[in-house]
Amino acid sequence: MQRFNSFAEFYPFYLQEHKDPVCRRLHYIGSSLVIVVVFYALLTASYQWFWSLPIIGYGFAWVGHFRFEKNKPATFQHPFYSFLGDWVMLKDAILSTLGYPTPLDQLD
Repeated sequence: MQRFNSFAEFYPFYLQEHKDPVCRRLHYIGSSLVIVVVFYALLTASYQWFWSLPIIGYGFAWVGHFRFEKNKPATFQHPFYSFLGDWVMLKDAILSTLGYPTPLDQLD
């Protein structure tokens, strides 16, 4: 298992594991749905929806890895950094700072 001393050290590795655009899209969909479900659950006091968050978030991501990226999700070896990586990658895609085309870039 590769060791990382910081998230800054881990993030380039994380991006290497997400080269396939379909895999990245699935991550963005899963993360965005997590945000929607959190807001819905909080606004409606339907807290049972919180149980679905790991299934939504990781489900989309893992399909992307196993079906399109053909690698194991970084979550298996680096769960905390991988969780952070999902959110930072989504933020970077929204801000177009990933250094390669993202699905969000094509909305222009």
